[in-house]
Amino acid sequence: MVRKTRVDTLATRNALLDAALQVFRERGVAHTRLADVASRAGVTRGAIYWHFRDKAELFAAVCERGTLPVEALLAEASRSQQRDPLATVKQLALMALKQLATHADTQAMFDVIFHKCEFTEDLAPVVAKNDADRAACLSQVRALFDQAVAIGQLPPDTDTALATHGLHAYLVGLMHEWVLAPASYDLARCAEALLDTYLAGLSQRPPRCPKPT
Repeated sequence: MVRKTRVDTLATRNALLDAALQVFRERGVAHTRLADVASRAGVTRGAIYWHFRDKAELFAAVCERGTLPVEALLAEASRSQQRDPLATVKQLALMALKQLATHADTQAMFDVIFHKCEFTEDLAPVVAKNDADRAACLSQVRALFDQAVAIGQLPPDTDTALATHGLHAYLVGLMHEWVLAPASYDLARCAEALLDTYLAGLSQRPPRCPKPT
């Protein structure tokens, strides 16, 4: 009986997350009420408060469930020495783009984050977590670029911080624009060529650290 109760509880929570993602995408986060989510999920409003304190906590759970699995791999790769750091960066970025291209829930989550969310004061905890996750991601990518410098894949005066910000902006831009118009091209098929464009340019003409004066 206890096992069944736990299964039912998890099923209700997942139904609420599914419903929240749908309603957030249709109405935007700011214009979504918890009652709207409860109605879409076919449960009472009280069921939401059993699982989530408020809309901010519900939105955070939606975002957390949609976290790309590549993030854990990136953290692990940055902590160990890679034989081919640039290839590692490429493969991890490729995984992220293909995950977006082939999973409808991931597309919906990114559509909400990019286009249907106003980060108002009540979502401040979500903003803080997103900022921390972004900083960690940038640090991990930079560690791989530093490895690339150390083994001679990139020149010794490469500005790895700027290279990291450039790659991040490039990937976020690709994701942002593709989610707006996914029929414009086959992201899964084109992802590798798009990444090669940035990484080839980085290898040939990387940003350089300013020379000491």
